Amino acid sequence: MKRYSMLLITSFLMIVASIFCALYFTNGSSHDDSRLRGNIVVYTTLPAENVAPVAEAYEKSHKIRVTFVPMTESDLKDRIKETGKADLILTDSRVLRRNAADGWLQPYISEYGDSVSDRFKDDRGFWTGLWYDPVVFCVNTDYMQRLPHIPASWKELDQLQNYRLGITDFMAADNAANIYMFMVAQNGEDSALNYMKQLHPHVVQYAKYLSTPARMTGMGEADISVVVQSEALRYIGDGYPLKIIYPDEGTAYTLTGIGLLINCPNGDNAKEFINWMLTDEPQLAMMNNGFYFMPANGSLMAAKQFAGKNVVLYDQLADYPEKERRQLLDRWLKEVRFGR
Repeated sequence: MKRYSMLLITSFLMIVASIFCALYFTNGSSHDDSRLRGNIVVYTTLPAENVAPVAEAYEKSHKIRVTFVPMTESDLKDRIKETGKADLILTDSRVLRRNAADGWLQPYISEYGDSVSDRFKDDRGFWTGLWYDPVVFCVNTDYMQRLPHIPASWKELDQLQNYRLGITDFMAADNAANIYMFMVAQNGEDSALNYMKQLHPHVVQYAKYLSTPARMTGMGEADISVVVQSEALRYIGDGYPLKIIYPDEGTAYTLTGIGLLINCPNGDNAKEFINWMLTDEPQLAMMNNGFYFMPANGSLMAAKQFAGKNVVLYDQLADYPEKERRQLLDRWLKEVRFGR
């Protein structure tokens, strides 16, 4: 069982902040007096606040303007059909795989991607994973002191008695739904559904936002939460009394990657941006703004600093088509969320 200590997190964030500042003062000192030498357009399903620091950092260091256009998966599906208007897509690997299969991406193999695990990239070069966010148990440290044994697996969490659980509503966000989708892919729908039925009586609230369960646990409103690691790390960095536990038998995750669109108007600039996205600089930019993800490029400094870099991930993909995904969620909603 692997857990973060408060001291490790604090020390790491201080080191990251120092390196980030050094990079920015070096790369950005003449930003105001420099003329931009190009631009790229990136369609993304990520929130604007996640990608804004990346765009700012790249413009400072490379004098290329990056215009991120946030949208839903459904909108992305329609927008990329109008080829020649955007250069890249930054989105969930599930979406990247689908668009590669449908012919909307062109291959580009970056030399910076050599250190990216094969499981995190397309073997033909149509897309490359940049970072991933595993699902973890986030435990209140005061509650931990009262436990004779801390749950280290999904099975042990199911066996725990008299606890309050925080979790995000699977209908509220794709990242939350991924928890259930991966369980279905790994163990089968009936098994996943029965497991969720066992957890249901302990759920304090099916939260609307990904961040809420970690916050509730940190404030003592829940004892344990099932959350994405990035949200747990953010609250630990803010001083909340939390510990992270990685399920021993494996866990769900969200892998974010990047792909080059066909007929992109700024191909050379887009390829240069892909190369940069596989370095430490975008990771530092996000960390400085409170976004903590695990780099897919295992050679990066940020990857080496994560105590949980060897976290066990589920080996089955959860690439269900939109219609089937909706059917799975509808059954969970009926039999678990509002079941009796």
